[in-house]
Amino acid sequence: MIIGLTGGIATGKSTVSKILKDLNIKVIDADKIAHNVLEYEDVKKEIKETFGNKVLNENGEIDRKKLGKIVFKENQKLKKLESITHPKILEIIDNKLKESKSELIVLDAPLLFESSLDGKVDEIWVVYASEETQISRLRSRDNLNKKEALDRINSQMDIDTKVNKADIVINNEGTIEALEKKVKKLIQNRS
Repeated sequence: MIIGLTGGIATGKSTVSKILKDLNIKVIDADKIAHNVLEYEDVKKEIKETFGNKVLNENGEIDRKKLGKIVFKENQKLKKLESITHPKILEIIDNKLKESKSELIVLDAPLLFESSLDGKVDEIWVVYASEETQISRLRSRDNLNKKEALDRINSQMDIDTKVNKADIVINNEGTIEALEKKVKKLIQNRS
């Protein structure tokens, strides 16, 4: 069984993913794959050609913060970046799914629907938190101002749309302990 785990930015999806890993559940982390995809030479080359030298650090490598400031301001630029990175990310995810021997696999993917990864899973879990909670978490976690936090939230699919497509909604407005309890119960129900 493959569970697709998604949610909005700063809803607690990574925390749920960590809880699952601690329960010895096989988790394929699409964010980690996406982070590492910028190390592939063909991807780096295309990003440099598309966005120019303004996204490079002093060593000539892609500066994620500089790139983020550009793409999270303009949706068209974000879409362009995704058109460069997503094919490689999908290829790596497909390979990891094929290679896995686990009975239960969780595909942790913030862009599960946007990347059409929902077609690769048997069940969809969405981690939910209110916009106020997301803003608060982003401001403290990433040291963003309110506008920057909202730009990041608004660059993603609306959380309510994700909730409407979910098989399971995990409300994460409470404590980590409460979240852990919910996740453990969901896993027990699948064993």
